[in-house]
Amino acid sequence: MKSSLADAVWRKSTRSNSNSNCVEVAQLSGVTGVRDSKDVGGPALAVEPADWVVFTTTVKTGAFHR
Repeated sequence: MKSSLADAVWRKSTRSNSNSNCVEVAQLSGVTGVRDSKDVGGPALAVEPADWVVFTTTVKTGAFHR
């Protein structure tokens, strides 16, 4: 997986509140970028799109195990 996040267009969830404790995501060709909204110049993860769908679906449905 090779992609540059330098040109990414980042977005926050519409459910984010005003305290900036958010994760931002960017859809790129072949990867989904994920970063901390409080540290936009810091590290970012590049996740396979299929893995991002599994993650978000699991969170939305509460199907994860604690």
